Amino acid sequence: MRTESIAKPQWTEEEIRNRVHKLGKWFHNLNLGGVETAPNHFLGDYPAFKWRTFERSLPADLRGQTVLDVGCNAGFYSLEMKKRGAARVMAIDTDEGYLAQARFASEVADLPIEFRRMSVYEVAQLREKFDLVLYLGVSYHLRHPLLALDLLHEFVVRDLFVFQSLLRGSAVVDGIESDYPFQEAAVFDQSGYPKLHFVEDRYAGDPTNWWIPNLACAEAMLRSAGFQISDHPELEVFICRRVEKPEWSREESARLIEGLTPKEAFRS
Repeated sequence: MRTESIAKPQWTEEEIRNRVHKLGKWFHNLNLGGVETAPNHFLGDYPAFKWRTFERSLPADLRGQTVLDVGCNAGFYSLEMKKRGAARVMAIDTDEGYLAQARFASEVADLPIEFRRMSVYEVAQLREKFDLVLYLGVSYHLRHPLLALDLLHEFVVRDLFVFQSLLRGSAVVDGIESDYPFQEAAVFDQSGYPKLHFVEDRYAGDPTNWWIPNLACAEAMLRSAGFQISDHPELEVFICRRVEKPEWSREESARLIEGLTPKEAFRS
């Protein structure tokens, strides 16, 4: 099953094909009027096949809702949110090449989306919160993944938060206590202990792969940042609700965030 075709009637297949080629290598395989943007993707029909594993976990009707797509790439998920009737979708990315692809896909599909070149570390500048925030395939590309989660929680997530990350290592998530004495060392070798694997050079040929969690670590990071996991439809995807952080986490992240963001943004 391939991704469905999207295109405005006035675009010819040849025009789309030429523009897709000019926009360079695509990571999202979109079907724009019969033209697939990444037909030979090493993962297959990506991200459509991934979307099908968790699309039923999100509201089918997003009318009246606002959506923020963090790290939008070529805009596949932003387009899906507009198809569900979202009143407003904003998509951000740091890569101007991906944003150009996303703008073109949005134009061809006749689905209006707001695009900004912005890092997740800059989300305080948006000065608003969104009903649904998508954070898919971003965390492991960051040098400071927990800071990013803190910023998302503090400044842009109103309610629903969708997190997806590459995972490696153990899939065991239980058997760990909330505290251990200083002399205890063996617990760190247990399969259920949260581990964030550091990639010094590169992984899968990509120098932007920095921190790859195991399953227990992904869940623990979300909880620490103030996100309650309400659904786990597939291994890498977590559907979360925004809740208050644990007091120790809230105080520590507040001090760090206040030092890294404009004071007026922190007070908003």
